[in-house]
Amino acid sequence: MLKTRIIPCLDVANGRVVKGVNFVGLRDAGDPVECARAYDAAGADELCFLDIMATEENRGTMFDMVRRTAEQCYIPLTVGGGVRSREDVRALLLAGADKVSFNSAAVANPDVIAQAAEQFGSQCIVCAIDAKTVSPGKWEIFTHGGRRATGIDAVQFARTVVAKGAGEILLTSMDRDGTKSGFNLPLTRAISDAVQVPVIASGGVGTLDHLVEGVTKGHASAVLAASIFHFGDFTIAEAKAHMQAAGIPMRQT
Repeated sequence: MLKTRIIPCLDVANGRVVKGVNFVGLRDAGDPVECARAYDAAGADELCFLDIMATEENRGTMFDMVRRTAEQCYIPLTVGGGVRSREDVRALLLAGADKVSFNSAAVANPDVIAQAAEQFGSQCIVCAIDAKTVSPGKWEIFTHGGRRATGIDAVQFARTVVAKGAGEILLTSMDRDGTKSGFNLPLTRAISDAVQVPVIASGGVGTLDHLVEGVTKGHASAVLAASIFHFGDFTIAEAKAHMQAAGIPMRQT
């Protein structure tokens, strides 16, 4: 059985790690390079670096900051934000990313996933899905940092991008983001059960039990969190020990 991964997330804006609630009200959480070094030392399984303003500001990802972050980080690094083409994927891989995440560009044209996966392999192509609940059992995709509705069903879109070659789904519940009220488990389970690739659950972690639920009830392959780690509520080691005690196979720190 594949072991469950714990992935801290660095949401980066204006060169700083930030964290908000429901994608707004951002507060400072430190320097990305220092955070990466700390999480690497703490035993995180992977790290996610998201340039959250790149698409909204109509620019590419901050390659220099990605390069400096990757230099301090010996665990797999996924980078997203402003990724539009396979040329962007190539540049980010050369800058030190291990995986590259498409979001808004894939919603606009899912074939960009196919083009990137064909050239670089599905193992390094991630599709990030930001979804809001629109009715019981229905979730809609939003883009541009959660500012733009698309009318696209999240579960159907997940199936589409996996068919195009995405090797992993990074699924964020916008309703739960930053609220510390737990993952949107029905959403997480619906998408995890709909596709054959790993799904990273994101949005809403406030306790260590929430991490457990993401796997046991949400069927996620990995759990992502930001606030609880950035602001010192819990350590990576505490999270791993808690999940291991709940019977979830974990990598040792």
